This record gives sequence, structure tokens and C-alpha cells, in this order.
Amino acid sequence: MAMRAAARQAILSPPLGPRSPRPFLCGCSLSIAPRLEPCRAASSTTAPAAGKHLPPLFSVAPMMDWTDNHYRTLARLISRHAWLYTEMVVAETIVHQKDNLDRFLAFPEEQHPIVLQIGGSNLENLAKATELANDYSYDEINLNCGCPSGKVAGHGCFGARLMFDPEFVGDAMSTIAANCDVPVSVKCRIGVDDRDSYEELCEFVDKVISKSPTRHFIIHARKALLSGLSPAENRKIPPLKYEYYFALLRDFPEIKFTLNGGITNVSQVSASMRQGAHGVMVGRAAYNKYVLFFFF
Repeated sequence: MAMRAAARQAILSPPLGPRSPRPFLCGCSLSIAPRLEPCRAASSTTAPAAGKHLPPLFSVAPMMDWTDNHYRTLARLISRHAWLYTEMVVAETIVHQKDNLDRFLAFPEEQHPIVLQIGGSNLENLAKATELANDYSYDEINLNCGCPSGKVAGHGCFGARLMFDPEFVGDAMSTIAANCDVPVSVKCRIGVDDRDSYEELCEFVDKVISKSPTRHFIIHARKALLSGLSPAENRKIPPLKYEYYFALLRDFPEIKFTLNGGITNVSQVSASMRQGAHGVMVGRAAYNKYVLFFFF
């Protein structure tokens, strides 16, 4: 707690189910694939109640070089209720910088509710990093399973690449949960490369919830392509498949899902909520269009 107090001196502080298989965004009917059949894997696990923790109705996506302390301070001045995510912090960075943690983990008290996003693929380092981060009293710990960057999913062997190994992600989430006092969540894509069927997405979710207490997923409704596209292109070129998200609401009624991807204005946020979305996460639009915050 002393670390956080010192950091504050250095920083200027200041469940609805889907109503229809056809979501409406931008005020018009979205052209989607035929209604997806229920996933058999979804019935294999009965999850315990999520308790008092509920995911946010509106949150700002973790973005490298964007959602730093300065941006989050401004965002919190505008909105009291939006959930804010840190930039992704690699587990090895936390472990190796344990004598300089305020630089990477400290934040003003006023930034609550705030989620720490961790990246990594080594269980021992994820455990140590989570234990160290737990002293900073974040409201949730999130594992990055969606970043397609070559430095992350390529050389780093984590981010979106983790979706190839749901067994490991389940173990990772169990490890993270065992070393912190707050709920845990996963941010992922709907698939990676040619592993992009709805059934494979169900298998990923089912394995994670069967091996860990994870009960909140943030679903970026595009798949990731690990070669041939830049991170920016991966946010635009793979087609959005919102039908995957709404099918998850149907097939995993005990799990909370936040929708991410392609949502850039308040009318789209409201429309997705009307269709039953548990929550909506906005990325760069929340950075470039501060007016979004005045509604949350």
C-alpha cells in the first residue's frame, strides 16, 4: 500500500439473454450467417454462480501506448462508471522489475474500477506476476489471448496464439486466480487462422471454465490472422461475426460475455445492449471520441 501511496503523489489524480439471433448495430440489421446450432461442448460444464462480481456495461479496451496512466486519469474525470483497462503488462516484466513495480502497476485510487491485463505463456511467471500485482488492488486480472502482433503472438508465443491451446489457458487462468483476490477474465478473438469455427470457440470457452474460476470473457468478434496482416489490419480486415458472440450468450448462460470489435459510437453500444449483450468494450473510438464517456 505504501507503493501506491507514493505513486499517487507522483500522478495527478484527479443479465439479459439474446432476444434475437440477428443483432442490430448502426441502426440497421446486420447481415450474418444462419443461426448457429447450440454447441455440444457448452453442456459439459456447470459453472458455479459468478457471485457479486458482474462485468461492466461499458469498458475501454487495453491498448498498448494508449491506455496509460495519463489517459486513464482523463477518462475517469469524464466518466465515473466506465471500466478502464491498463495496457498489457508482460508477466516477465513484472517479475524482473519487482523492485520498480510502481512504474508498471501503480495507479491513483480514483481510477477504480480498473483491470490489469497481463500477457504471458509461462505458468511460473504468471503466478509470480499475479501475486506481485495483487498488492495493487486491481478490480480484475485479465489474460491477453487476442493480440496478433508478431512480437506477442509470434516471438513471444502468447496473445492470440494461446487460443491454439485452450488446455494451457485453463491452467493459466487457474494459476492467476490462485494468486490474486479478485475475479479473473480472458480477452480473446473468435478464432485464429484456420481454427475459426464456432465449435472450436465453444471448446476454448468450455475448457477454460472447466479448469478455472473464469466467468467473464471479452470477445473480439473477429478472428486473428497471425501472418500476412499487421495488428492494425487485424482490427479491420477479418470480418466481424457478431453471431458468434450472441450464440455464446445462448450456449453459456452462466458466463458473462463482453462484446468487442467494430463498435465506435453510442448508438451501436445501445443497440448491442438491446440485443442482450452483457457489456460492450470500445477501443480506439473511446480514445479519439471522448464524447462516448459522457454517456457512461
